[in-house]
Amino acid sequence: MPTRRRPARAARRPRRAGRPRLIGCGVLAAVLLVSGCTGGDGDDPAAAPSQPPTTAGSAAPAEGDAALAGYYGQELSWGACGESYQCAKLRVPVDYAAPGDGDIELSVVRRPAGSKSERMGSLLVNPGGPGGSGVDYARSAENYSTRLLSRFDIVGFDPRGVGTSAPVDCLSDAQTDTFLAVDASPDDPSEEEEFAEQSRLIGEGCEERSGQLLAHVGTADAARDMDVLRAALGEDTLTYLGKSYGTYLGAVYAEQFPDKVGRLVLDGALDPTLSDEELNLGQAKGFETALGAFVEDCLGQEECPLTGDREAGLAQIRQLLDDVDRRPLETDDGRELTQSLAALGVATGLYSKDFWPYLEVALADAFDGDGTTLLSLTDAQTDRREDGSYGSNGNEVIYAVNCLDKPSAVTDLAVWRQRAEAAEQQAPTFGAFLGWSSLPCATWPARSDTEPHAISAAGAAPILVVGTTRDPATPYEWAQALAGQLDSGRLLTFDGDGHTAYASGSTCVDEAVDAYLVDGTLPAEGTRC
Repeated sequence: MPTRRRPARAARRPRRAGRPRLIGCGVLAAVLLVSGCTGGDGDDPAAAPSQPPTTAGSAAPAEGDAALAGYYGQELSWGACGESYQCAKLRVPVDYAAPGDGDIELSVVRRPAGSKSERMGSLLVNPGGPGGSGVDYARSAENYSTRLLSRFDIVGFDPRGVGTSAPVDCLSDAQTDTFLAVDASPDDPSEEEEFAEQSRLIGEGCEERSGQLLAHVGTADAARDMDVLRAALGEDTLTYLGKSYGTYLGAVYAEQFPDKVGRLVLDGALDPTLSDEELNLGQAKGFETALGAFVEDCLGQEECPLTGDREAGLAQIRQLLDDVDRRPLETDDGRELTQSLAALGVATGLYSKDFWPYLEVALADAFDGDGTTLLSLTDAQTDRREDGSYGSNGNEVIYAVNCLDKPSAVTDLAVWRQRAEAAEQQAPTFGAFLGWSSLPCATWPARSDTEPHAISAAGAAPILVVGTTRDPATPYEWAQALAGQLDSGRLLTFDGDGHTAYASGSTCVDEAVDAYLVDGTLPAEGTRC
């Protein structure tokens, strides 16, 4: 039987830097990011904000708009900020409908092209989220191909509300610990009320600490910021690589500015037509598929903690989560591993095949009553440091963005219970968590009038959409859907595991993406890697 070396205990926390980050709109919070927050039946729990709502499908201000001339005409002042990187600040209005009401600064970083003579321009990159730092992602671009790095300035920015760009703030570190640990798949009315209270508190905290900006951190505004950045970089069109949630950001940009689309690559796509319930169910099924692939692989390893066949292995993991729900596990740092933290750790281990050995060890330790390694996976995903602080605000901004992009009006906990029960039938491990996951949006203080809709981006240049067949967080069907909606979409399929495909080990995918970004050559229809 084949063997796989188990990671040493001291090295059991996988590195998160540079990986696409997907966090959910729920308390599987820090991974399941694309979980939407759209509505259904029920009373509207919050009055509309005084600020004009953001509308993803509305016409964006033109570059020639006199009210925005000062923003579009700005010159970036670059300064050295470590190694070969340069940093600058970009000014954008808080509210594009009222640009005279004030502005904010966005953090921008670039890695200059390796070859001045071959330089083609700027490649803007986004790792996903919402909540992922484009600044951090650009700083980890060394895993891109030499060809790409020699031809393009790699440019990243922290979208509004994220990282160091007027960051949204909602919870203290201790409150974040409580929020992430709360039972996010409640089994009785008491647990439902506790989850509802924690969901309400994060919205109240954002409103109290983030003020006017909270109504203006949606994807539509972030896409408009990207066009201001394009102009400030001196580019006539946008060349862009977006992963995970970054695919939705790129698609919304193409919808708003089709004439400014250069070469766009959208890797690990979201389907913009789906409601929150449909997104949550799709993602739950995606993680279920990925978990099955992990179990099958694990059972072929000598030290696999699972036994029997695929279904038996899945049942053992589900039983572990049920057991932890009744009795949380102890860990080395004194915290308890609750069911929500354990489920998040398992989901984190599915993001890349590179994480699978860590997940095997984490499960083995958990079966032995030690939750330390599984909690370390969760901490890596939530960016929790050993001193108890959080290294980013991604656990908060995910709600701030998702709850504007897909607002909810469902306040009846019985409706959420029914959603969770229905999702659990199709995804027994993750369905209940994802069925409840949009609950914070039901009482979110900032509102918008967005609706799920197809994005065609009529008139845009060709857009390359990349989908991975066993992607846990953005199911392959979503990439198929987006590529079909876009008038100029072209689908590239990666038959593999893990979340997103470019720069993740497939030479076939990397060469196809590079050929489009550098040469403008699309892969043939139906190409599979």
